[in-house]
Amino acid sequence: MKATMTRALSQSLKNTVARSVGKSFGKSLVPTSLVAALCATLAFSAGAASAATTAPIGIAFVYLGNPGDAGWTYAHEQGVKAIEAKYGDKIKVTRVENVPESADSERVFRDLANKGNKIIVGTSFGFQDFELKVAKDFPDTVFEHATGYKKAPNFGTYDVRTYQSAYLAGVVGGYTSKSGVLGFVGSVPVPEVVRNINAFTMGARSVNPNAKVKVVWINSWFDPGLEKQAAETLIGQGADVLIQNTDSTATMQTAEQKHVHAFGWDSNMKKFGPHAHLGSCVSYWDVYYSHLVDQVQSGKWTNAPVWWGMKEKALDLEDINKDAVSATAQKAEAQKHDDIRTGKFDVFAGPIKDQSGAIKVAAGKSLSDAELSRLNWFVEGVDGTLPK
Repeated sequence: MKATMTRALSQSLKNTVARSVGKSFGKSLVPTSLVAALCATLAFSAGAASAATTAPIGIAFVYLGNPGDAGWTYAHEQGVKAIEAKYGDKIKVTRVENVPESADSERVFRDLANKGNKIIVGTSFGFQDFELKVAKDFPDTVFEHATGYKKAPNFGTYDVRTYQSAYLAGVVGGYTSKSGVLGFVGSVPVPEVVRNINAFTMGARSVNPNAKVKVVWINSWFDPGLEKQAAETLIGQGADVLIQNTDSTATMQTAEQKHVHAFGWDSNMKKFGPHAHLGSCVSYWDVYYSHLVDQVQSGKWTNAPVWWGMKEKALDLEDINKDAVSATAQKAEAQKHDDIRTGKFDVFAGPIKDQSGAIKVAAGKSLSDAELSRLNWFVEGVDGTLPK
């Protein structure tokens, strides 16, 4: 079928060229070589135009770690695989793993832009300034950055509201803890992590007002050795329920070894601690990545920040351990889950007190997204400090 159409198009081009050239040459014999040359030129142009309309969109993802971490990068990779399956040859995906949050990342972003990728995605907070610098030099390329807050005409940000699933984990953990002490392995003290610590604490204290959450920082997103040490320290301080905002499975594995409970983060980590596992706070990045491809394909992309949550099914607390979590806790979590998803409940609605007991958010008020994006204080019940 395609061959027949091609032959027909070729003959049509020859006839058109012959008629047009014939007008110039009058009744003289039209040189066949001239007709052939013009036909070849027109055919090439038509073919190039057709290829341009069907060429796949190049989309590149820059990873801080590698998909084997079972955490942050793994979760993003699951989202990327999902859009590869959905869009097939309509997109061409490039991945660059183990890129440090340093000036070296600028080289990676620039190289990907020079190679003609239409969309370039930086998946870690520390890439922001380096990616933004490159974006200014490639105004026709769409740059997206995860968890950031800056903006340029061709540079947008996206995130998921992980604090929502952290709150639900706090509800489950607050019911499950026998000591009333819960532990949080903190990665890097940026607003994203502070939000999650606060939300987890408020969730726990919503069902146990005397609960406290101890925090140990490792100042790294991925360091299994330090994560294990931090988990052991928290257990030594009396914590019998752990959660982390780090990228490995070390906290879950340590909880399994020490016979306490823990939550998975970013992906389902049950297999790394089947007895310890209470549930996992999972992010579904394919929800946004599908939206991103659709918006670019349709020419509707804008640089407006995107921050999706349970309402958009971009995250959840999944696979709750029904053997370890009481029916009362399961019911309470299910109710809060529905209230958050439907908008009846806002995690950061007042009254909220800080560690000193001072009211930070009054009753009837809620922290705005802008305030959440620069959150730098702990709520009442957090036993820890923010590194200077």
